[in-house]
Amino acid sequence: MLGLIQRVSSAYVTIDQKEVARIDNGLLLLLGIQKSDNKEDAQKLLLKILKYRIFADLEGKMNKSLSDVSGGLLIVSQFTLAADTRKGLRPSFSSAAPPDSAEDLYNYFLALAKKSHPSVQNGQFGATMDVTLTNDGPVTFMLQS
Repeated sequence: MLGLIQRVSSAYVTIDQKEVARIDNGLLLLLGIQKSDNKEDAQKLLLKILKYRIFADLEGKMNKSLSDVSGGLLIVSQFTLAADTRKGLRPSFSSAAPPDSAEDLYNYFLALAKKSHPSVQNGQFGATMDVTLTNDGPVTFMLQS
């Protein structure tokens, strides 16, 4: 399971020009699900996201986690993260989970996140979404389960 996290001062998702989710300070998570991923991967990745220390402490050092700062978490499914781009000029999606199993695992991840963190918003699986964000820093990390 792949998670591209961006520390944001704000982020929101629109579908067909209608806003469906918004957070202020926190993390935007673009979530990619691969064929080999399972619920254990979801649990590991979520814990890492919630506890990853990328927010500034009083000395300005990245020493606080999303949980520490009670920031928002905006989760967006991102099929293209699972692309293999090593060869040629066109991405291969052979390692991406099929839509049905990916959606099941995405929904499991969402439910787990909403139980584990007080401020969780999400996009819509499989939809064409516009994601707007103000990256704080910029700070961006690729995490894997």
